[in-house]
Amino acid sequence: MARMHARRKGKSGSKKPIVKEKPKWVTLSGKETEGIIIKLAKEGKTPSVTGTILRDQYAVPDVKLVTGKSITKILEENNIKSEIPTDLRDLIKKAVNLSKHLEPNPKDLPHKRGLTLIEAKIRRLVRYYKRNNVLPDTWKYSLENARLLLSR
Repeated sequence: MARMHARRKGKSGSKKPIVKEKPKWVTLSGKETEGIIIKLAKEGKTPSVTGTILRDQYAVPDVKLVTGKSITKILEENNIKSEIPTDLRDLIKKAVNLSKHLEPNPKDLPHKRGLTLIEAKIRRLVRYYKRNNVLPDTWKYSLENARLLLSR
């Protein structure tokens, strides 16, 4: 598959092993794992950080094998879902950091182009999330609103 903003092909990523059942060496049950996920989410951890903590500290290689649900599904069931999806939030955070860099360095043309490309990705994601009713139709992206959103 080609890259989004380049005319070359990307490298393939790693694949998860094809395993259907929970490994025997995992000691936590599904309910215990869900409790840990809820506790970490209330502490403010994102789903990706939660998965890393479960893997490294609790020896849970894959939450879906242990609980039968993904981390985001577990959070949705317990009403701990964030306002905007994490991938969109990360892109917005990246755009805000780049704009902070461009204020004292207005002639940094490669970073200006990078900001343009990131904002194009944000607009594309927003369109997708509005179409799938994840974001309301009135939600708009602007750099000023993004700064306010991330300061909360």
